[in-house]
Amino acid sequence: MAASTTATRRGPGGAGSPPRSPVTGWLAVVAVMLGIFSIVTTEILPIGLLTRIGAGFSVSDGMSGLMMTMPGFLAAIAAPVVTVVTARIDRRLMLCVFMALLAAANFLAAAAPDYWLVLVSRVVVGIVIGGFWSIGVSLAERLVPAESVGRATAVIFSAVPLGSVLGVPASTLLGELAGWRTAFTAMGGLTVAVLVMLLIVTPPLPPHRTTRLRVLRGMLGSIATRFALLLTVLVVLAHFGTYTYVTPFLEQVTDVSSGLVTVFLLVYGAAGILGNFLGGSLVARHPRATFGTAAALLAAATLLLPVLGHGKAGTVVLLIVWGVAYGAVPVCSQTWFIKASPDTPEAASVMFTASFQATISLGALTGGLVVDAGSPSTVMPLGGVTAALVVVAVAVHYARRLPWPDDA
Repeated sequence: MAASTTATRRGPGGAGSPPRSPVTGWLAVVAVMLGIFSIVTTEILPIGLLTRIGAGFSVSDGMSGLMMTMPGFLAAIAAPVVTVVTARIDRRLMLCVFMALLAAANFLAAAAPDYWLVLVSRVVVGIVIGGFWSIGVSLAERLVPAESVGRATAVIFSAVPLGSVLGVPASTLLGELAGWRTAFTAMGGLTVAVLVMLLIVTPPLPPHRTTRLRVLRGMLGSIATRFALLLTVLVVLAHFGTYTYVTPFLEQVTDVSSGLVTVFLLVYGAAGILGNFLGGSLVARHPRATFGTAAALLAAATLLLPVLGHGKAGTVVLLIVWGVAYGAVPVCSQTWFIKASPDTPEAASVMFTASFQATISLGALTGGLVVDAGSPSTVMPLGGVTAALVVVAVAVHYARRLPWPDDA
C-alpha cells in the first residue's frame, strides 16, 4: 500500500532532510501511532459507556449517540479545511497542537456538569481527528528509510484495531469500576504523555507535497476514487449505524451484565486485530475479494444478531465474525484511496478521513433515530442490508471489468 506513495529522498524526513538515526525514526512512527491510538480510543470510548453517560445526564440512548455523531461530522469538515489551511505549517507542530487539543477535550468531558459541554468536547475531538489523521497516516515515508515504509505504515494503522481491543474495553472497565468521568480523565493523561513523546522524538516536518482543494477535486475524476468513496460510505454506514448501539443490544437483548459487556467488547477487538492483519496482507493482491468478503461477513453478523443474539454463545461467535470483518475495512478503504492517487498521499488521506468520518457521523445519527423509534434489535438488520450493498457494488466493479489502481 505504501510503496506506491514513497517519494524520492536522501533519507528519512523527506527530500533535503539530514540523515537521522533509524531508531529515532521508528520512535517517531510509534509516537504517531500512539497519537492515532489516543484519537481512535477517544472517538469510540462512548460506545462502551453509552448507557452510563446517558443515565448520568438523563438522556436517551439515541441522544447519547450524538457523542459519536459530533466528532464524525466535524472531522469530515476538518480533514480538508484544516489540512489546506495549515498546508505551509510544519507538520510536527500541527501534530503537537492536535494532541494538546485532544487532551483538553478529554478533560472537559470528564469535568462537564451538563451534557451540552460533553458535546462541545466532542466537537473538539472531531477537529483533532480530521487534522491529525489526515496528516499523520501519510508520514511514514518521511520518518523511515524507503525499504521500511510499508512496515511503518502497518504500525501506524495498527492503532485502529488496538483502539478497539485495548482502548475501548479498558476504558469501559475503568468506567465500570471508577465512573465514566475517570475514563475520560485517564485518556486525557495518556494524550499528554503522547504529546511529550511527539515533542521529543518527532523531527521537524516542513510541508511536503501540500494539499490544495483543486487536488481534492481532481481526485474525484478517478473512477477508482469514486468507487473507494462508495464502498467506504456504505460499509462504514453499516458498521457505525449498528456498532454504536452494541452496548444497549448486549444489555437489553443478550441480557449480559455491565462487566460482561467489557469482555464481549474485548473479544470483538481481538478479532478486529486479526482482521486488520488479514486485510492488510490480502487487499493489495485481491482488492475486490478482500473488501467484498469483509462486507459480506459484516452483513451476515448484523443480520443474524437479532436471531442468535439472545444467547451468549451465539452473540460471541457473531461478534468475532463482525470484528474480523470490520478490522479489514480501514486498511481496505485507505488502500483504494492511496493507490488511486499515488502521487498525492496526503490528499488521499484527506479524502479517506473525510469520507470515513462523515459516514461515522451519519451512521451514528441514523442508528440513534432507529434505536429511539424501535430498539437495538431493529437497527441491526438495517446495517446488514447496507453492508450487503457493498458486496453488490464490488460485484458491479468486477462485472464491468473496471481497472484496479496500478492494475493490481
